[in-house]
Amino acid sequence: MTPLIIDTDPGVDDAFALALACAAPEVDLIGVTTVFGNVGLATTTRNALRVLALCGREDVPVAAGAEQPLVHPHPHRARHVHGADGLSGRSDTLPERAAGVAGVDAVSLLVSLLESAPSPVTLVPIGPLTNIALLLAAHPAVRSKIARLVVMGGALGGGNVTPAAEFNIWSDPEAARRVLVEESVPVTMVPMDLTVRCAVDGPWLDSLSSAGPKGATLVSLAASSREHYSRSLGRDGVVIHDAVAVAEAIKPGLLHTRAMPVEVDCGFGPGRGTVIADQRPIREPGGRREVDVALSADLDQVRSFLLTHLAG
Repeated sequence: MTPLIIDTDPGVDDAFALALACAAPEVDLIGVTTVFGNVGLATTTRNALRVLALCGREDVPVAAGAEQPLVHPHPHRARHVHGADGLSGRSDTLPERAAGVAGVDAVSLLVSLLESAPSPVTLVPIGPLTNIALLLAAHPAVRSKIARLVVMGGALGGGNVTPAAEFNIWSDPEAARRVLVEESVPVTMVPMDLTVRCAVDGPWLDSLSSAGPKGATLVSLAASSREHYSRSLGRDGVVIHDAVAVAEAIKPGLLHTRAMPVEVDCGFGPGRGTVIADQRPIREPGGRREVDVALSADLDQVRSFLLTHLAG
């Protein structure tokens, strides 16, 4: 069983991702850390606790992390997609968790969990990469305890928050550059180009809702996202970006990847937050670090994997 930690900013798709990790017998969810992003840190932390309570996971330690980016202010949240509370205005319908946050910050919890894990841990950041950049900068010795990072972020063919940039990377480009470009920990990057293609439709959501109370609650939390994506996609459905990344963490190889160097634009022009992937078939030698970028998948298999686990 693979030990798993999720770093998250719930968020509707984060809620699906957390529920997926809780339901998967293939992994052991040993911790959750929170970061600013879709909404502010206090709200993302509250949402994480409540989603874990929905899944009956009082045992998973939760710690709050960065409330702002490493260097520059965060321009805005994603309330138009996730609602003012991050969960379509329905976070109060979730149960309270008896166990609150741990008595340490996110980086301290990550260090403790990594150092005590009997085998290397898969770490899945599905929000801005601020906590992970801080962890790797301040505690380089834990690199050997990380099996890989499965990062939801980036866009190779056009973003969602700007024409070029995806929200998670754009929220803290300096942190993203540290993690994706400067570090040595193995990375699988799951960009929105693929996650959008994995969008689930109305019948999929209806099947999950009819599977039981947990599934029905998850679908209810997606109301704001469902409205947003129905307008932007032109059909009934939801893009659950983060759950696709967690699915790859649970079942390595579910997504088809290609190794390539990447760069993150940290400038202040229209490209800020863009991930630039070097996809040239012939590149000049130079030994630049490569990350595994998920470019394709059997989309029906991914949707079936998600539904089977979430409805179980």
